[in-house]
Amino acid sequence: MNLEPLLILELAVLGLSAGFLAGLLGIGGGMILVPFITFILSARSVAPDLAVKMAIATSMAVIIFTSISSVRAHHKRGAVRWELVKGLAPGIVLGGAGASLGVFAVLKGSSLALFFAFFVGFSATQMFLDKKPAATRQVPGVPGLIGAGSVIGFLSGLLGAGGGFISVPFMTWCNVAIHNAVATSAALGLPIALVNVAGYVISGQAVQNLPPHSIGYIWLPAMTVIASASVLTAPLGAHSAHKLPVKQLKRAFASILYLLASYMLYKALG
Repeated sequence: MNLEPLLILELAVLGLSAGFLAGLLGIGGGMILVPFITFILSARSVAPDLAVKMAIATSMAVIIFTSISSVRAHHKRGAVRWELVKGLAPGIVLGGAGASLGVFAVLKGSSLALFFAFFVGFSATQMFLDKKPAATRQVPGVPGLIGAGSVIGFLSGLLGAGGGFISVPFMTWCNVAIHNAVATSAALGLPIALVNVAGYVISGQAVQNLPPHSIGYIWLPAMTVIASASVLTAPLGAHSAHKLPVKQLKRAFASILYLLASYMLYKALG
């Protein structure tokens, strides 16, 4: 598969958009990248099942770079709740390893696309309704955070997302301010991405008919172009996140996720 100029342009535009949204919404860009990379690979004669899996893995690899870029901008504003990052990270590593090293390789691409559509749609609904948590609800203790981190890491590994579609609603449910939740979610993207990318590389070694320049399930040309573009706009998104009103931020999050969930549902059923 040649990396022709048009493909480079498509990937660069995708990277610029995903980087901005990663910084703005704390979603690591995965919710945006997976549907579009699936489309790009499918249009270039990659088998549908393999296209979905490679899109998920490549999206996760990009999150390593967007997470670093966006979290630096959030940290400068003092918005990252580092105690939550430390509490959730051990569970994230356990859950991510279980997903990327085991379940991911066994499931069909259509099943992964269906999971993607369901969970993204659910998260969008929670954010769009803007349900207010009970005033007395607080962040759980260490066992609760490890459990929540395991769920976030596992589902992120199956869906190629930075975990923001679960961690942001979870933290706001625990009465963490939305801007802190977005910033903390961006920081969580790094451990999520590192452990899952390692799993995708290992579990994809025996896969046949991969496109040229692939390592396991990760398509390196797409990762390189998208990551290079996304790190330019992630700080801009993080800067904008601190200027938008809370309700507008949640509605923007939800509206984008509904559209992408619909596309992946189409791919799953098709």
